[in-house]
Amino acid sequence: MDIDFVFKIAAIGILTSVLAQVLNRAGREDIATLATLSGLVVVLLMVVDMLAGFFDSVRALFQL
Repeated sequence: MDIDFVFKIAAIGILTSVLAQVLNRAGREDIATLATLSGLVVVLLMVVDMLAGFFDSVRALFQL
């Protein structure tokens, strides 16, 4: 796993939490929840893409 990947996830988490806090303070709790969920979805898509690459590497290694 590349360290850049970890930093990207951390940056998305920090930006999402700051955005959620700002929206909560402005009284927009529903939009804050949607922003948090969208950050989670982006990170999950990144992880799924990384796992797909891993499984492709394993498949190529064992010639399956």
